[in-house]
Amino acid sequence: MATTRTAHTVWNGNLTEGSGQTTLDSSGLGTYDVTWKARSEEANGKTSPEELIAAAHSACFSMAFSNGLAQAGYTADEIRTQAEVDFIPGTGITTSKLTMSAKIPGISEEEFQKIADDAKTGCPVSGALKGLDILLDATLVG
Repeated sequence: MATTRTAHTVWNGNLTEGSGQTTLDSSGLGTYDVTWKARSEEANGKTSPEELIAAAHSACFSMAFSNGLAQAGYTADEIRTQAEVDFIPGTGITTSKLTMSAKIPGISEEEFQKIADDAKTGCPVSGALKGLDILLDATLVG
């Protein structure tokens, strides 16, 4: 079954001096301030499209990795994934770097890395970001 999620943004003013608010409609989790300055310089308590993409990518990868583990007969005690999405003004979004560590009883390093790599390419958000360099640093913790 297909699902659709929605969010909306209201923007006032021009790009560099204006500001907006992005609301997560489907979940109702909140409304977040956005500005060009928060996107191209320091966040200072505001979000950006890149931060929202990073949140989506880290969550999607973690889910895909968890599913890959289950298909191989493993369950992680914990998976921690961080995504860093790079934005270069005038160029655009260039990279999403996933840094993941996981504690998984009984898995070999080789199988861990294979499942992680499969999750990197198989995650639907990775598919949506296929024009970017997607990097992965996966660490198995004891």
